[in-house]
Amino acid sequence: MKLEEKKHITEDLHGRFKRSQLVVLTDFKGLDVASVSDLRRKLKEADVEYKVVKNTLMARASQDTPVAVLSDHFKGPGAVAISYQDPVVPAKILTKFADDSKKLEIRAAVLNGQLIDAIGVKALAALPSREVLLGQLLSVMVAVPASAVRVLAGVPRALVNVLTALKDQRQAAEAAPPAA
Repeated sequence: MKLEEKKHITEDLHGRFKRSQLVVLTDFKGLDVASVSDLRRKLKEADVEYKVVKNTLMARASQDTPVAVLSDHFKGPGAVAISYQDPVVPAKILTKFADDSKKLEIRAAVLNGQLIDAIGVKALAALPSREVLLGQLLSVMVAVPASAVRVLAGVPRALVNVLTALKDQRQAAEAAPPAA
């Protein structure tokens, strides 16, 4: 590989690392081409990039980015999954693929500048997706005003019930014959 190509790859990867929310470093040793292609397809459907890059180029590209904390893990054959949006989706895909294939190994990841290990990636994969969390938040936000409306509507309803009971009691007292 020529120096210009290496420079271009490093600059491109550096820009991707700066924009990323989640970068997962994997070891794909033992995976055949079909399996790697299948993994790439699944990640691409989720708008996640999966790149096989030399460790030296990854180390240079990660300088001055949040991904620099991964530099100790740049050993052996590796690839990075880069997500710019929801960090849960790529974690789910990679964790499921690693469990199914037994050959893909998740080494470590960087989530918004914080280093997390393989166990942390599995914990991240266990979280609900962004859409589910937003739906849960919305239901909580709707429940509070609805409860307030029910409580506030209960006061006039109770007053009307008391007044109706008093009216019925008076009508019953007026309709009853006087006691002798």
